[in-house]
Amino acid sequence: MSAYEHEVKALLGAAGVPVPRGVVVDGLDFDRAGELAEPLVLKAFGPGLVHKSDVGAVALGLSRKDLAARAADMRARLEVAGFLVEEQAEAGVELIVGLVRDPGFGPVLLTGLGGVWTEALRDTALRLCPISEEDARRMLASLRGSSVLYGSRGGPPVDVDAVVKLLMTVGGPGGLWERLELGEFELNPVIAGSSGVIAVDARYLPSPGPVAGASGAATDFLPLFEPKAVAVVGASTTRPNFGNMFLGFYRAAGVPLVAVHPTADEVAGVPAVPSLAEADVDYALVAVPAERCAEVLREARGVPFVQVMSGGFAEVGRPDLEEELAEAARAAGTRLLGPNCMGVYSPRGRQTFVGGGLGPAGPVALISQSGGLAGEVIKVGERRGLAFSRVVTVGNSADVTPAELLRWLARDEETRAVGLYLEDPRDGRELFEALQAAELPVVLLVGGRTGQGQEAAASHTGGMVSDRRVWEAVAEQAGAVLVSSQDDLIGVLAYFQAHGSRDASGGVLVVGPSGGASVLAADAFDLAGVRLDPLPPEALEALRGLGVVASGNPLEVPVGPLGRAGLVPEVVSALLRCRPYGDVVLHVNVQAFFTYGDAAEPLYAYARAVAQAQAALPGTRITLVTRNGECAPPGVEDEVRRIAAAAGIPVYRSMEAAAVAVAAGGRYGVA
Repeated sequence: MSAYEHEVKALLGAAGVPVPRGVVVDGLDFDRAGELAEPLVLKAFGPGLVHKSDVGAVALGLSRKDLAARAADMRARLEVAGFLVEEQAEAGVELIVGLVRDPGFGPVLLTGLGGVWTEALRDTALRLCPISEEDARRMLASLRGSSVLYGSRGGPPVDVDAVVKLLMTVGGPGGLWERLELGEFELNPVIAGSSGVIAVDARYLPSPGPVAGASGAATDFLPLFEPKAVAVVGASTTRPNFGNMFLGFYRAAGVPLVAVHPTADEVAGVPAVPSLAEADVDYALVAVPAERCAEVLREARGVPFVQVMSGGFAEVGRPDLEEELAEAARAAGTRLLGPNCMGVYSPRGRQTFVGGGLGPAGPVALISQSGGLAGEVIKVGERRGLAFSRVVTVGNSADVTPAELLRWLARDEETRAVGLYLEDPRDGRELFEALQAAELPVVLLVGGRTGQGQEAAASHTGGMVSDRRVWEAVAEQAGAVLVSSQDDLIGVLAYFQAHGSRDASGGVLVVGPSGGASVLAADAFDLAGVRLDPLPPEALEALRGLGVVASGNPLEVPVGPLGRAGLVPEVVSALLRCRPYGDVVLHVNVQAFFTYGDAAEPLYAYARAVAQAQAALPGTRITLVTRNGECAPPGVEDEVRRIAAAAGIPVYRSMEAAAVAVAAGGRYGVA
């Protein structure tokens, strides 16, 4: 049941939030309102009177003699428990300040332009609690209508410091969010003026329930990624199944291996034992029907990690089976990965769940709730030059969570960047804290960012806190990069793999052929939020000496089968002597090299010249875009990527993909 407005305002007053002077009246005797200054506001309160304006439970601009008649009218139409009479606040900028408990991430603070325009304008900003003062100021500055706060069209500015203080009182460390049993909590409107703020309306809907706490002692996940031996449970001696497929993967990878089978001495040429209790391994893969999985885990004493590949648990409406599985893991003292997941991939540890052999070991990690998507990122990513340190799929996350894994990977010496694909974080608050603590680039791809928070809600705040906006707030506060596609996840990770996490500096320079392509390149970077600063005046003379007429940034320089392979690197070097650009994006039209015959060698020569330029310019991050790469014969793009990768240069097929990656570098403070 919601608290009445006067009760919420008493709470606000105790917390130091300014509210109008007012009195509570039970009947129709309004003598107590005599001490209040006119004009007055009359508000009815009672069961079900949540949106008072919508049902005529509010009257403004009243004198004391008007109160009794207006109250009688409300009582005749509504179920009224009493009335709140307040002094009417002076006009100002109307804001909304609200709290709502997100099911995954916990308390979320919302602020923006409020009052009667709340739903119409939907001009709001979100942050997870607790916020910092910097968060509060950035929230206000991000509003489309923020100019009204700082003085617009001759109007006086509001007391922004008072607004920030209010946001900190509600959502900062030690704020109201820690003391309320959310539910939903909303101040709308808060009237902001040049002399301060006042909360003229307040709403609070408690919703008590358990809040997820932190996990126990940290787990060392190294045996998960680099097991000394692996057991596979569920392979058949008569009918090949998923267990047999994984036996084949592990045999090809060369990891010490044992099968678990109740009667056989070997399965597909792999020695077998009758139960996990007799398997000397530190990782076991279970691929048996869901109803049998808990029984298998009860025999896993001494096995540090057990992955349950099988589905058929909470994801299909059987949470009872999932809880039984988690309890069996706890009883056995093993950590459970999954269920409903594909497992682990780590070339260093010969761990795999994909066919086709192991790729090169590298610095990129991935945590994924989807096994299928993780397999795609591995195979497509390796084709595009990614090299993985650790990949782990978590499925339903009944035990091991993304947050735990991220905390470990952030300290892993072999990992320099982490990607996450998530649908339901399960441990949202812990994940947020792990993201904030991670001192390496993290790239988030989130599935199902729909309007869960936009379903019918009792407050404006609840109606405007959608999954999509919460994830945007998570990324903003934690310094992570939020992308919208699998291709961008791979592309951004490739950028971080190539260029690491260097300090931001210098801006971005784009160089390549074709006027039209340059115009579209400028558009792509603008859409990605990357500013292309103009060329410095002194660059014009330097470029004329190379036979290039400067036209701006992007800069047009001829590149093709008849061109001089080293011209672009010479141009870049000349420009960098005038201004130290931090990022240089070079683009080339691959189709032009093959329009008049096979011109692979000139394209390779260009790629080698770019690679040499990167070696000569260690303080500059070079990115290569091979536009229209599908026009090249088979194998040509792979060779260009190989040449570039050897020099630490990421390669993209489109300017849009490169722009997203470079922008992500800037988002993390790289570019």
